[in-house]
Amino acid sequence: MLLNYINWNIDPEIVGFWGLSIRYYGILFAASFFFGYIIMQKIFKKEGLTVELLDKLTVYMAIGTVLGARLGHCLFYEPEYYLSNPLEILKIWRGGLASHGAAIGILLSLYYFSKKNKKPYLWILDRIAIVVALAGFFIRMGNLMNSEIYGIETSLPWGFIFIRTGEVFPKHPTQIYEALSYLLIFVLLYFIYRKKGVQVKQGLIFGLFFALLFSVRFFIEFIKEAQVDFEQGMTLNMGQWLSIPFVLLGLVFLFRSLKQQPDIK
Repeated sequence: MLLNYINWNIDPEIVGFWGLSIRYYGILFAASFFFGYIIMQKIFKKEGLTVELLDKLTVYMAIGTVLGARLGHCLFYEPEYYLSNPLEILKIWRGGLASHGAAIGILLSLYYFSKKNKKPYLWILDRIAIVVALAGFFIRMGNLMNSEIYGIETSLPWGFIFIRTGEVFPKHPTQIYEALSYLLIFVLLYFIYRKKGVQVKQGLIFGLFFALLFSVRFFIEFIKEAQVDFEQGMTLNMGQWLSIPFVLLGLVFLFRSLKQQPDIK
């Protein structure tokens, strides 16, 4: 007989010593860069590009992701607190990262990279979109291990009771919903690249990535609990309002790419 719910009581800390701790979230966040780097190595090798250029790109990506995600959380979700306590913004180890902020940070850092290294901006976005989708899978699994960003109450047999946060009723494991959706998006984007290679129309992969990923985020938000107090009673929460322009931007790039001829026939 199947259980009507799943008791989730995983300690987010794997091991602690000398006042430091190794947590599942940190390992999974690092894994997103590790596996992303391996995939980008294959892409760069296929296109005859150097590892040195990839290393530079990785640095830009890391800085854009972390800074964007942190500032996004502070300014989108708790601006009053962080603007009153600006030094708290630096305490990233206490948590608080926003995927929409990460998206903006990545877009800006990659634009600067493209200018600095004289590579087409859309070329970079198309390839980075593939590994960012995979990173989304790892990060949401990290949220699951932290027992955070979960959904509203559910009677479905796969509902999770997040014991460490004091929950007593099963909730939608929205972290898993998002993680699996992002993994499928990654598989789709990588399949398109492997199938078409350099012949893929510029902006197609990036447009698909934005349109699909943030559409998933928009709809899953309907069954998520409010992340901050001001979202209570909102028809659309902050995550949904922030997702709309990203979906529209993705559709613009997607439609523009479909009207173009491939770079190489």
